Amino acid sequence: MIRRIGLVGAGAIAREHAQALAGIRGARITHVVDRHPDRARALAQSIGNATWGTDPALMFADPDIDAVDICTSPDSHADLTIIAAGHGKAIHLEKPVALNMNEVDRMLAAVQSAGVSFLVGQTTRFQPVHLEMAAAIAADQIGKPRMLHASFYAGHLWPGGWRAWQLDAARCGGHLVHNGIHMIDLAVWLIGGAPERVFARGFKTFSPDLPTPDSFHVTLRFADGAMALLEWSYALRKRGDFLRRIVVVGENGSLHHTTEGEAGLHSDAANPVPPATLGAFTNQMQHWVDVLRGKVDPLVTPDQVRAAFAAALAAQESYGSGQAVTLTAPEVRT
Repeated sequence: MIRRIGLVGAGAIAREHAQALAGIRGARITHVVDRHPDRARALAQSIGNATWGTDPALMFADPDIDAVDICTSPDSHADLTIIAAGHGKAIHLEKPVALNMNEVDRMLAAVQSAGVSFLVGQTTRFQPVHLEMAAAIAADQIGKPRMLHASFYAGHLWPGGWRAWQLDAARCGGHLVHNGIHMIDLAVWLIGGAPERVFARGFKTFSPDLPTPDSFHVTLRFADGAMALLEWSYALRKRGDFLRRIVVVGENGSLHHTTEGEAGLHSDAANPVPPATLGAFTNQMQHWVDVLRGKVDPLVTPDQVRAAFAAALAAQESYGSGQAVTLTAPEVRT
């Protein structure tokens, strides 16, 4: 059975999702909604057989649509998710899940009450190297994880990097929520727990006039004593440069990976995405379609969503205050 999908949003991430879904059997985007009609029309036409509009409520009410993929800015996520759930639609939601914990809990209550599936698209989980690490941990190859150290560095984004809403904390939640959630969620997933204490610091490198730093260090302490040190930066000298390292230390062994030395063509004109991260969107959307078919359970669970998002909010608060933030850590099912 082909799952008919409505796409909410027609920006850069929506186009990535559409491209990934185009290669997946059993799924078809049939309608595109965006508040900008030109963008909605253009994306629908690129898909080939999709209709388009500007009102998501009309799409949610359409009985011919089975599921919706919400790719809008975080300030709209709660309302769109709750309305879609009320119409019985299965939901895939771009990260971060919302702007505050009250919104998250309202959303989770709505999807639970409606009995619909709900998957938050934490793309970093679906990168091949992280899927391999999670499988090794699940197979007990290193014992219980006790420490994680991850460093993600990218080439200089400024100027012409993020759009205005991505620099507006009122719309995106702040840099540590909007982009930091990637690494924080990865730590929650691989360590298999909930952070209880968070400390963050940030600094500006090449763009002192930006309203946000482009480099951060975040330390997470988990309820069972495990630790994670996360650092990410968009300040490598050359746009397109890319460097990642990750180490997970368990009670009986360790896992580690670096993108240094990976095969691939590199030049001043183009630095391709490393093989370890290639295909994440396709993996993510294939997983969602498998969830819709009932073949697998969602890889991202509601309690993991809450734990990672609460830690991201705490990191944003810690950066602002210069002080560590203590959380009441909920149980996290792995």
